[in-house]
Amino acid sequence: MSLKWTDSLDIAIALEETYPDVDPMSVRFTDLRDWVLGLDEFGDDPEHCGEKILEAIQMAWMDEHG
Repeated sequence: MSLKWTDSLDIAIALEETYPDVDPMSVRFTDLRDWVLGLDEFGDDPEHCGEKILEAIQMAWMDEHG
């Protein structure tokens, strides 16, 4: 399965598995975007990302992290 920007929960789970020691709230959106693009499972257009999408991913990651 290829992850899309709208798969915020699945992206959050992948980020938590990849970066378990990182506090999601300490990650800048520019870095978060790069990290999502770097996930092996990710396969969406890099240009289809905005601040609201990154915020949703960050919030979902906080839920997974906590």
